[in-house]
Amino acid sequence: MIRVLRRLVIAPAVVLLTGFLWVTLPLWVFGAAALSPVLPGRLRPLRIMWVAIVYLTCEALLLVVMLGLWLASGFGWRLRTPYYEGIHYDLVQGTMWVFFREARRVLRLRIETEGPAPDAHPGRPILVCCRHAGPGDSFVLIHTLMAWYSREPRVVLKDTLAWDPAIDVLLNRIPARFITPNPGDGDRLEDQIAALATGLDENDAFVIFPEGGNFTPQRRQRAIDRLRRIGMERMAARAERMVHVLAPRPGGFLAALDAAPDADVVLVAHTGLDHLLTVGDVWRELPMDKRIVMRWWQVPRAEIPAGREERIDWLFAWWEQIDAWIQQNRPEDLSPGRR
Repeated sequence: MIRVLRRLVIAPAVVLLTGFLWVTLPLWVFGAAALSPVLPGRLRPLRIMWVAIVYLTCEALLLVVMLGLWLASGFGWRLRTPYYEGIHYDLVQGTMWVFFREARRVLRLRIETEGPAPDAHPGRPILVCCRHAGPGDSFVLIHTLMAWYSREPRVVLKDTLAWDPAIDVLLNRIPARFITPNPGDGDRLEDQIAALATGLDENDAFVIFPEGGNFTPQRRQRAIDRLRRIGMERMAARAERMVHVLAPRPGGFLAALDAAPDADVVLVAHTGLDHLLTVGDVWRELPMDKRIVMRWWQVPRAEIPAGREERIDWLFAWWEQIDAWIQQNRPEDLSPGRR
């Protein structure tokens, strides 16, 4: 029932809203221009308005194109074939290229990468473990993997993102899983993740966020309390010493390791968006004028321990290293008015 609501109500509403915004665009431009002198930041309302319209336009065009593909595939009969899967990956890459090009230009975002790239060892699949903090960091990661490193991502993401109609339709046509961080007793989260990580080829990247959600101080404390509640006092003490990340939940990552025995592991940290914790924070910071730095570490499979407990220790040790890197690379504000 919920999926029907998303597909038959929300998706058409997005397309109609986008058309309405373009038809009435002069009014929105006039209103945003009138507000610009009274709000901080250079042309702030105009810049935010344009990014929002570009996002909605990308979303609406994706929905229309995917409807056409559904019809062309025999009302969905051949959508799961390699041919149509490749088309959908191309749609993701092209849409993200357009949106990030405009977002970087209009919001003055700089995205930089450090460390060995995920294509440092070509011909091998990779498991990508990324910290989760700030709005849109998963989109930045996926865009980077596809546009710069020519990888086809398989993504594990929270089920709340399925309320975005384009994400809902698109990620149900390529390898991906919508999950809840706290599934019911009858759900086997690790089984779903293992199924998604099975059969990776040389240009695939399995993407997982072991923390299970965006960093906030409250979630950090809840993660520490959870470790104590299940009797993992030593891990709770280690988690308390990490101040910029949540304690990782190793179950999904371990399931992916077992399901993809030939894959190397890539760990990713970033700074630049992590201090945006609430909607109010995002509003105050827009336009962002930020430098986002992404740090990559690639670990060959031979260097990863074999035992379950050793792997959990290994993952916590990497998260401690990521926490230290974040401390040393705090976000840089590029806006002269907000230094």
